[in-house]
Amino acid sequence: MSSEARRIYDEAVVIDGLNVSNWESDAVFEGLRAGDVTAINATVATWENFSQTMAHLAVWMRRFRERDDILQVKETEDIHAARRLGKTGIILGFQNASPIENELDRLGLFLALGVRVIQLTYHETNLLGSGCWERNDAGLSNFGVDAVREMNQLGILIDLSHVGPRTTLEAIETSEQPVAITHANARSFCGHPRNKEEEALTALAEKGGVVGATSFANFLPKGFDSTLEDFVDAIDDMVERIGIDHVAFGTDSTHDQPLEFWHYIVSQQGTKFPSTFADGSVPYTELNFQPKGMETPAEFPNLAEALAGRGYGAEDIGKLLGGNWLRLFERVWNP
Repeated sequence: MSSEARRIYDEAVVIDGLNVSNWESDAVFEGLRAGDVTAINATVATWENFSQTMAHLAVWMRRFRERDDILQVKETEDIHAARRLGKTGIILGFQNASPIENELDRLGLFLALGVRVIQLTYHETNLLGSGCWERNDAGLSNFGVDAVREMNQLGILIDLSHVGPRTTLEAIETSEQPVAITHANARSFCGHPRNKEEEALTALAEKGGVVGATSFANFLPKGFDSTLEDFVDAIDDMVERIGIDHVAFGTDSTHDQPLEFWHYIVSQQGTKFPSTFADGSVPYTELNFQPKGMETPAEFPNLAEALAGRGYGAEDIGKLLGGNWLRLFERVWNP
């Protein structure tokens, strides 16, 4: 890569808006450090209930004690500290609100344990609202409205990536703070149910939110034939729609995940496999869900060069690599 692109990357705060890799794999953490990744939103829970999630958090506390290549992020200063120390900051996040079950006060408990990002729903309906794969989207429930307001007050970033269309719009409207779509592209760019419609993207940006354009192959037009340039097409498309200040990236990385993981996350409510919305015959572990040229975090510097090749200047590349996430975190985490 060019020396200028490398300089831009080295000077940037690099934040991956969503990573759901195998946290028991040393190779995952080695890849993050090889790519000089400053911080990631690391998925702790998808379908898990309260007790299962608490068990996952206990393991994370052990990792923070035992690993010298990561540190826990509870505030934006921790992200800057990770960069200074040559570590990767871990932002603990949920891809579902299922861990709180029907206890709103558990949001405060999870905040105390360092959970800073929570997605309202995952694929289907829960107590808060509807997911993108649900048959009917009734919008936010009464409990969902209360949860959004509680997260605003506590300083937990609301994620809407897997949330259904109506529930997404109602969450944006209800929230007094900006919200995030940590890993999705535009539906008209790639017609997948997990991608977002124009109305939601516009409304999110108008309230100061950020969208993490995603490199996950299913959500790119060329699917498993995608390259880094195809991912940059998705970034370009999102910038054109909502502006440079509202776009970042979220890879939705799944490095080193076994087949059991895939069957779990595409199960109906985490228990019924195959589900009505996923093909049970897909050979998940034989597929590469990240585009060529960005298959692991070690290759993230290539993104800086690709963006420079599209005409983005150093300041804008810095925003896309992590500056926009950092600004959103600073605003939402300090209500």
